[in-house]
Amino acid sequence: MGRVPRWVRTVGAAGLAVLVVAGLPTAAGATAPFRLQAQVTDEVGALEGRTAEVEEALDRLQSEHDVQLWVAYVDSFDGVGAQEWTDRTATISDLGLNDVLLAVATGDRAYAYSVDEQFPLTDEQLAAVATQDIEPRLADEDWAGAVVAAADGYAAALSGESEPGDDGSRGGGLGTLLVVGLLVVGGIAVLGLVLSRRRKRPASAGAGGSAPADELAALPLDELARRANSLLIETDDAVKTSEQELGFAVAEFGEGHVGPFRVALDDARAALAAAFEVKQRLDDSEPEDEPTRRAMLVDIVQRTSQANERLDEQVDAFDTLRDLVARAPEVLAAVSARAGELDGRLARSRAVVEGLAGQYPPGALATVRGNLDQAVERLGFARTAVAQAEADLAAGAKPPAVAGARAAEEAVAQVAALLDSVDRAGTDLADARDRLPGVLVETDQDVAAARAALAQGDRPDLAAAAAAAEAAAAAVRAEPADRLDPIAALRRLTEADSALDTALADLREDQERDRRTRATLDQALLTARAGVAAAADFITTRRGAVGAEARTRLSEAQRHLEQAVALAPSDPQTALGHAQQADVLAEQAGQLAQADVARWQPPSGPGGGRSGGGGMGAAGAVLGGILIDSLLRGGGGRGGFGGGGLGPGSFGGGGTRGRRGGGGRF
Repeated sequence: MGRVPRWVRTVGAAGLAVLVVAGLPTAAGATAPFRLQAQVTDEVGALEGRTAEVEEALDRLQSEHDVQLWVAYVDSFDGVGAQEWTDRTATISDLGLNDVLLAVATGDRAYAYSVDEQFPLTDEQLAAVATQDIEPRLADEDWAGAVVAAADGYAAALSGESEPGDDGSRGGGLGTLLVVGLLVVGGIAVLGLVLSRRRKRPASAGAGGSAPADELAALPLDELARRANSLLIETDDAVKTSEQELGFAVAEFGEGHVGPFRVALDDARAALAAAFEVKQRLDDSEPEDEPTRRAMLVDIVQRTSQANERLDEQVDAFDTLRDLVARAPEVLAAVSARAGELDGRLARSRAVVEGLAGQYPPGALATVRGNLDQAVERLGFARTAVAQAEADLAAGAKPPAVAGARAAEEAVAQVAALLDSVDRAGTDLADARDRLPGVLVETDQDVAAARAALAQGDRPDLAAAAAAAEAAAAAVRAEPADRLDPIAALRRLTEADSALDTALADLREDQERDRRTRATLDQALLTARAGVAAAADFITTRRGAVGAEARTRLSEAQRHLEQAVALAPSDPQTALGHAQQADVLAEQAGQLAQADVARWQPPSGPGGGRSGGGGMGAAGAVLGGILIDSLLRGGGGRGGFGGGGLGPGSFGGGGTRGRRGGGGRF
């Protein structure tokens, strides 16, 4: 999270909710979980007269350790358990990797704290601060003193001044960006705890779980939209990562061993596609009234939650199948071998890119621009991860070795995808270029037929379609060979031909109409397949930066393409419409994704920068979604949600990435 200005905290501490947000709970009594609008929220006047002291402690903790302590004093937790209330409030409030929420219900005489699963203190260290620093002061009703003591206690633990628990690998007072650096420079040991904590969380506690209907109904519309967008991104990431992990399992054990996981993934993918379809309707040019828009956003939240839950149901069984704890040496050896193969392929891919750059304009290669640099980065990251994992294995530290193996495995898979995308671009461009002469001849014949028909009578629709087709053909012919994007040219001709065919339809025999429709459909399917594949490759390998809009357009493009292929044999005319829509949406998806990546800022700090040749590549690993990027999602970037945290992804949905906490009565 970004630094919270002192005046915002002061407003919250003073309880002047009207200056913060109209919907903030203000009355004493039961308070449902809500989105925090200030770092200190005091509904009961507990901190009155000591606000400055509290703020100084919060400032000190943040400036020295890059950790924000959020505080909520309410009268009652509304009949909800203290931990559940605090976790849900933290999730609704998008608290990130380096945020702590301390919630106290003075009337209930109960409290809880909640942190992200990858917060840099162990459960034992957090519990020690609670029992030694927080709880005694709450028991004495020293409300402000409890906050100050909590801030000082966390600072001492992060500095190593307090006695750590039996697992000190989380400690160290690391800011989010330093965690990224340690992941690569200091090894991947911090990630072992990610795997050891892949436990289920309550469905209502996080982004992956189904939020209660009354909670969704109570959210402001813009907050509901933010949650829906966040869930679309998280769920899409979970599906993509699960698909990759399933591919690894199939390669190792065969298709016969992954049936339940394939079904779960297909179910999750279908639920996500339905959610994206609703999102596309929200994004179109036809506005909805507020009740309809709210209902559609709730539908997105519920469908994405279903997708996450479906994946989460299979997490334990999937982890048992792969058993990376026992098979880490084997997996690391395979990853190293694969990295060597891909390293040898880089030179060939570089020659391909140079050849394409000499034949086609930059726009034709937009979706593969930078692929080789990204491939080099991720190979460097994979090698560093493998080396550290092997060192961890030698030291008997299996959990961090598993995390390193998983991250390296995903990295080399993305290298292959990046290079495959280059090869596919070359093939698609060459195919489109080879088709252009024949399509130009067809266009000329259609224009001639239209001119002949126009000589027999006035047909404004036919005249306009013929003029557009003639202009499209002339523009393609006028383009210098080294500046012609053949896929874009084929797209323009196909669109013009389709319109002209429609205008000529009543003059043609049924058999000829069908032949022309199928020919146009064949051209439209080529450009649609090329566009969808290029956008999918780009988004998948850069998903750490890509937002909901680009993902929505891609999902809808894929849906229309599937319908076009299914309908092609029986209804070519309808199939043509779907193919053309798929092409348009894929082009939009690519443009939106490229804009997202252009705005994305790579992490800085140790190991976070770009490494070029054989370096660390942490930035590329975050950009590719190999490392779950809490610094973006929970730290004021794209918008935080649910669990997440810094670590390699794995099969499962949002429910396998949760929060930690503790507390009790006082």
